[in-house]
Amino acid sequence: MSVDLWVWIATAVAIIGMIVFDFFAHVRTPHAPSFREAATWSAVYIVLAIVFGIGLGMVWGWDHGTEYFAGYVTEKSLSVDNLFVFLIIMTKFAVPREFQQKVLLVGVVIALVLRTVFILAGAAAIERWSWVFYIFGAFLVYTGIKLAREKHQADEVQHADEKKDGLAVRLLKKAVPTVEEYHGDRLTTKIDGKRFITPMLVVMVAIGATDILFALDSIPAIYGLTQEPYIVFTANAFALLGLRQLYFLIGGLLERLVYLNKGLAFILAFIGIKLVLHAMHENELPFINGGEHIEWAPEIPTWLSLLVILGTLTVATVASLAKTRRDSDAAPAVTATEEPAGTKEH
Repeated sequence: MSVDLWVWIATAVAIIGMIVFDFFAHVRTPHAPSFREAATWSAVYIVLAIVFGIGLGMVWGWDHGTEYFAGYVTEKSLSVDNLFVFLIIMTKFAVPREFQQKVLLVGVVIALVLRTVFILAGAAAIERWSWVFYIFGAFLVYTGIKLAREKHQADEVQHADEKKDGLAVRLLKKAVPTVEEYHGDRLTTKIDGKRFITPMLVVMVAIGATDILFALDSIPAIYGLTQEPYIVFTANAFALLGLRQLYFLIGGLLERLVYLNKGLAFILAFIGIKLVLHAMHENELPFINGGEHIEWAPEIPTWLSLLVILGTLTVATVASLAKTRRDSDAAPAVTATEEPAGTKEH
């Protein structure tokens, strides 16, 4: 798919425009968004993403349209898992709820910039070395196995204040004097003529540092579904644009998605295997099959990948909600059958 430069520029301008609108319409005046506000704007960004995907499919063909939707769903689901980490960071730094929107919007901008760099680097690597798919695939399978073995992240939220600062935050605190208390939503403050950075800037650095780690698995994952940099970029952009609203919309639901990490682990491993099979089919490494293509290696079609992704997310969500409901129903029963200490008759 050949995308003209003016299309790239127009897309970038439109995305920047949406971010600027988001800032002035919702973030500039600190407030904790209501459920209705979060739901309305989450729906708006999802509709925009769907409309864009339909338009892309009509202009460049539905093969590319399917690739976009598969990439968008994958990136959106990975973003939901990332919200767990954002929740942990917000809890650790005790960010006032009315200031969390600003932190999240800055996090989205940082993530978009970092992922754009990774997307361009990935596209250059894929164009020059087809064997890079072996590395991407192996990394995703490893990441999937590692994610499947992790505990549900909601447990970490309860102990967020016990977690140590990350490397980026520790370096920042060593390099620049900081204060412990918030001064509104300001990033710096002056005390006795000396400039200090506030926890608002520190938490933004923490969010930005985690965005680098998020990009390491999300970009190879979507390159397993499409090799078109434009589709990779737009799917990532639309998945990130509604992330702030999604945080407030499903904040209470996050702790109930106990099997989401298992579902995402399966998706990452599935895409990793798909990448390895693609690398085998395109093989040029001399020490594998004599440098010849491995013709028997099947190519998994994008429509099948989309079905697997949607099916996995549906099963993980339904199973998570069913488990948490069973647990909540069982909790009162246990409490009712327990006798308070010292009340037993003699």
